[in-house]
Amino acid sequence: MAIFGNLSLRLTESLANLRTKGKLTPADVDGTVREIRRALLEADVALPVVKEFTAHIRERALSDDVNKALNPAQQVVQIVNEELIGILGGEVRRINFAKQPPTVIMLAGLQGAGKTTLAGKLAKKLLEDKHQPMLVACDLQRPNAVNQLQIVGAQAGAHVFAPEPGNGIGDPVRVAKDAIKYATDKHYDVVIIDTAGRLGVDAELMKQAANIRKATNPDEVLFVIDAMIGQDAVATAKAFQEGVDFTGVVLSKLDGDARGGAALSVAKTTGRPIMFASTGERLDEFEVFHPDRMASRILDMGDILTLIEQAQKAFDEEEAMKAAEKMANDEFTLDDFLAQMQQMRKAGNMKRMLGMLPGMGQMKDLIDNFDEREINRTEAIIQSMTPAERKNPKLINGSRRARIARGCGRTVTDVNTLLKNFEQASKMMKTVARGGMPNIPGMGPMPGMGGGRAAKRAAQQKGKKKGKAYSGNPAKRQQQELQASKATGAGFGKGAGFGTASIPGQPSEEELAQLQKFLKR
Repeated sequence: MAIFGNLSLRLTESLANLRTKGKLTPADVDGTVREIRRALLEADVALPVVKEFTAHIRERALSDDVNKALNPAQQVVQIVNEELIGILGGEVRRINFAKQPPTVIMLAGLQGAGKTTLAGKLAKKLLEDKHQPMLVACDLQRPNAVNQLQIVGAQAGAHVFAPEPGNGIGDPVRVAKDAIKYATDKHYDVVIIDTAGRLGVDAELMKQAANIRKATNPDEVLFVIDAMIGQDAVATAKAFQEGVDFTGVVLSKLDGDARGGAALSVAKTTGRPIMFASTGERLDEFEVFHPDRMASRILDMGDILTLIEQAQKAFDEEEAMKAAEKMANDEFTLDDFLAQMQQMRKAGNMKRMLGMLPGMGQMKDLIDNFDEREINRTEAIIQSMTPAERKNPKLINGSRRARIARGCGRTVTDVNTLLKNFEQASKMMKTVARGGMPNIPGMGPMPGMGGGRAAKRAAQQKGKKKGKAYSGNPAKRQQQELQASKATGAGFGKGAGFGTASIPGQPSEEELAQLQKFLKR
């Protein structure tokens, strides 16, 4: 589960209790604020931040605007969402590039925070953005730190400036100064300086970092902090701010299972924005920090835009166009099915991507038990089939299923499950190819698809009352189901939207349009 999993669950439960209230009393608000305060403290958020956050929520929730609202509970959710965005920094902060290259970015932080790996992730992202970054090995004390940076740099495809072997040998300040000159001569437009850390804050660490900063005059000093260290995050951040100062914060290890207080404390207590977040061990598991999107994730409202961005990076547009044509012409085969799943795997951590869908916080066990190795098993089953069977699954009878199962070391049940999943996926993809939308858990009814089972039953009953049945025409039937689901108010479940139909933070029409456009490509 994501780092905000427990906090998200506690907050959504607290706010869900308000959904049955037609009018909020001071006692209702105080009870909810008390639950929110408890959830934040358990998540290791700094006490001053908790006090300010809950005080603002209480003051705004008891205002006349909320009391006069048609749906007071919905207004409170909006307030909590806005206040979360505020303590996370409010706005996205990008790198300030120098007018005259190279742009110098210095990384600072404690040992073990993930600076070296993050240097490679940042270099990879800059390369994707058409920059020419160079990594500089200024951590000359930690054993094999220089070698590690060289390995990470090679993985990212970035040059590493490492004139000293490290392991206690070399002057990091001189290396940093020489690196700037080297980058200018070789036309590297961004220099990323990896500095040494300590197990704890001490005078020697601060002096060395301050000297490197003075010698290089960096355009950005990024403080890298382990998002799992909780309350210590505030003290460490303040110590670095006083000793070296920094222009932005990078949260590492956001894929961990800790309480996440660092993320909700550091921006507010230091006044410095969170600029990036490291969400996994792979070099591409790194993203720009969006306070509004992170607030939506915490409140279990999903993060559709980030999901789209990650998918767009992984999916080959030409292949997607070919697949779309096959879907539209009912020519989608098991080979195409396998290729689509392999591209999904390239998009990143599947558990994390599922967690970006609205309402998935209520499916914690399902996501935790999701086995990404199932794609490998599926690949083995499909590759055990003949070309003719992949092209036309209807050929696969009982004896063929037994042969396929023996060939891949799986059971006949596994083969049956795959064929069933393929049939369901084909139907969903045909809907997409015809301009509809797939049914995504927690996102409610969308154009081109019906609502849930309850909505369909209600629509059927409504049709019977009027003496009308659903049309046999698929397109017309989808339109009838959509109208019926709208009439019954079917939509978000308990977790996403807290039982209301238009909670702020639910995917906007623009976001859904982008998702549909991507799925149709």
